[in-house]
Amino acid sequence: MSLRAFVFVLSFVSCSAGGQYYDYEAAPLFLYSQLSLNCAPECDCPHNYPTAMYCDDLKLKSVPMVPPGIKYLYLRNNQIDHIDEKAFENVTDLQWLILDYNLLENSKIKGKVFSKLKQLKKLHINFNNLTESVGPLPKSLQDLQLSHNKITKLGSFEGLANLTFVSLQHNQLKEDAVAASLKGLKSLEYLDLSFNQMSKLPSELPTTLLTLYLDSNKISDIPDEYFKRFTGLQYLRLSHNELADSGVPGNSFNLSTLLELDLSYNKLKSIPTVSENLENYYLEVNELEKFDVKSFCKILGPLSYSKIKHLRLDGNPLSKSSLPHEMYECLRVANEITVN
Repeated sequence: MSLRAFVFVLSFVSCSAGGQYYDYEAAPLFLYSQLSLNCAPECDCPHNYPTAMYCDDLKLKSVPMVPPGIKYLYLRNNQIDHIDEKAFENVTDLQWLILDYNLLENSKIKGKVFSKLKQLKKLHINFNNLTESVGPLPKSLQDLQLSHNKITKLGSFEGLANLTFVSLQHNQLKEDAVAASLKGLKSLEYLDLSFNQMSKLPSELPTTLLTLYLDSNKISDIPDEYFKRFTGLQYLRLSHNELADSGVPGNSFNLSTLLELDLSYNKLKSIPTVSENLENYYLEVNELEKFDVKSFCKILGPLSYSKIKHLRLDGNPLSKSSLPHEMYECLRVANEITVN
């Protein structure tokens, strides 16, 4: 068979074959046969996605040999407890490195193993034994996930101009550790700090944030105009904290960009005022005693109404009969209003 005919057949097979793997940047067709044979023997490098190497669920205790050409490396659910400095020296063009569900500790991650990966975009080390964030990290990094560890300290993220997504939930972080490390991130859009040990909102968070999750901390008060700095904030969650009326200034959440606000499982007795642009508002399991229409609509009229689609009020001392009639004029586009 000629090389041209072989490439045509391979192209047809790789396009038509199904599979569970997804490779965002598949190699050129003329490399398919070469790369698909270049794989660690214990791992799986699918023929239709030859730049990905899957080494999940193999009880590995160390990183296997990673051959040249691999861009997406999955090492989930193993027993890896260390990473040598030369572990990825053959694959400096690696773009995704997924190390979830292992036994990694900071002291056993040697040298500048990550910063050498100059094209790395995604680094996931969820469900490990880290006590600090890892580093140094390459400037190419876009997505960093370190959730479900034991992290109490964050290193410097200075210079990570491309980092847009950071997940740090289920750690042991306090507000001072967070503020000192994240303030220099100029492109950060998503930050999850849920299930940590913060008693206050961290200062100097990047103003570029679109999504901020702070569920399940110990936050009891909000500094005046704290969220005004985030000019594009769309999704904000503060459920399962210790917020009471005395700790929430009047216009804390009145942000025109905000689409979703979760204040459930707190100690609020009145509904905080929000912008008419808000679409999803979660207030279940508080201590709300009354429904004030002005919390949603400053004025009522044909062109003045709230865009709320989903409103949860269940788990409060409110009943449907206690809701004012003008509420329905204000919340005229709501699909769901849940009360006891």
